[in-house]
Amino acid sequence: MDLDQAGLLFLGGIGSGLTGSIAGLASLVSYPVLLAAGIPPVAASMTNTVALLAAPAGTAAGARHELRGQGRRILTTGAVCAAGGITGGLLLKNTSSSAFELIVPFLIVLGALALLFREALRDWYTRPGRRPPLGVAIFLIGIYGGYFGAAAGVLLLAAMAVASTEPFAVTNAVKTVVLGAANLAAAILYALTGPVHWAAAGLLAAGCLVGSSIGPAVVRRSPERPLRITIAVAAVGLAGYLWWQAI
Repeated sequence: MDLDQAGLLFLGGIGSGLTGSIAGLASLVSYPVLLAAGIPPVAASMTNTVALLAAPAGTAAGARHELRGQGRRILTTGAVCAAGGITGGLLLKNTSSSAFELIVPFLIVLGALALLFREALRDWYTRPGRRPPLGVAIFLIGIYGGYFGAAAGVLLLAAMAVASTEPFAVTNAVKTVVLGAANLAAAILYALTGPVHWAAAGLLAAGCLVGSSIGPAVVRRSPERPLRITIAVAAVGLAGYLWWQAI
């Protein structure tokens, strides 16, 4: 790995930490950065999951006020999400590299659409009789988070918003820490059995720790809709490029 690739990974980590904290979309920044650094798709996805363990640590440091009194809720919800993360990790390990390359563009588009239509998704989910139980929803989102993860934070934020009337900043901070449980479960599996690129994971994690630690302050002070739209449009373009490369 040369100096340019190392710098790209660190800066990409900062960007992923920021966008994960603000918009729940860390993987749509970090995963393409890993591909640009020359890491194959399946290994990039596993490396990404390991590196993004820095996000909940950074968020916890930067959102101590929002997370006060949320310990029991985080433990309970995190356990469900972690079970989903292990399931998603096992699915990824049993997906061939060629199949994964074809699946990823659709997952990225799903993440982009969830980001663009987050309010509509949340409104649909809050209608009586239209949603699965919160625990089931969190388990399914955990599976998706362990398998790929792009916009898993968006989906989890929408689901968790139903269960409370708390400020957005609180739900957003809890969401990041809970999703970290899914990442941790999958990351342990990958660390033991998967092709994790450890140097890339370390650089990306270092940047992610910086970005996610300042993200909560940005959430408190800034409107996030323009950022969400920009990232979603870029993600659709990325999905088209990856699909063209895969076929």
